[in-house]
Amino acid sequence: MGMLEGKVAFVTGGASGIGAGTARRFAEEGAQVMIADVQPQEGARVQGEIVAAGGQAAYVDCDVSDPQAVRAAVEATVSQFGGLDVVFANAGINGVWAPIDELQPEEWDRTLDINLKGTYLTVHFAVPHLKARGGGSIIITSSVNGNRTFSSPGASAYSTSKAGQVAFMKMIALELGRHGIRCNAVCPGLIHTNIEERTEHRNTEEIGIEVELPQGSPALNEGEGDPVDVADTCLFLASNLGRHVSGVEIYVDGGASLLR
Repeated sequence: MGMLEGKVAFVTGGASGIGAGTARRFAEEGAQVMIADVQPQEGARVQGEIVAAGGQAAYVDCDVSDPQAVRAAVEATVSQFGGLDVVFANAGINGVWAPIDELQPEEWDRTLDINLKGTYLTVHFAVPHLKARGGGSIIITSSVNGNRTFSSPGASAYSTSKAGQVAFMKMIALELGRHGIRCNAVCPGLIHTNIEERTEHRNTEEIGIEVELPQGSPALNEGEGDPVDVADTCLFLASNLGRHVSGVEIYVDGGASLLR
């Protein structure tokens, strides 16, 4: 019997990277998984892989910055699978990294809308369904950036959104504890995904922040990881193994951010 047998999981940003890896991992352990994203082809591919492996999954289109889209996606999950037990608020972007006097208001807003507002909306619409089940687990994808590392030049909007996610997580961990709902955050470091390809770096060399490690990083695997490394951490937090863990940010970076 799987560690998440009989559980229903809602995964935002589930069509690629950490979200896809975690959706697969949850399904391997028996969860019924709703993949929520704005990438229908990639989402259908991940769904197909899960089903081909004997798991249960569906895809729903969901822009996490749009309240009505998030509400509809959560309701579609409950309608299809009969409830909700695990929420993985993972959708996010790096956005634009630029000097603060060049970063435009609309660029700041887009990063905060998807990363921070999107996390709030996901939790806001999911919590009534978790309460109806008598409890559950909320997991938020934050980052080492903004919580333990501040050396990424131009990442002011991104780091602010990631720091805000951890503060939000700690607030709701206490608020929801009486309802049997746990809330935690994973803070990945360098994980091999394609998010960097969608990041715009603009004049960041002018900021003059550099971290050099001439002999390489002494961290595990030099601080580099894969989506499955985050997925296994999420599995712990989603399953009964993490039954008494709430209000905690867990760094998944091999210890690399201790150097920064």
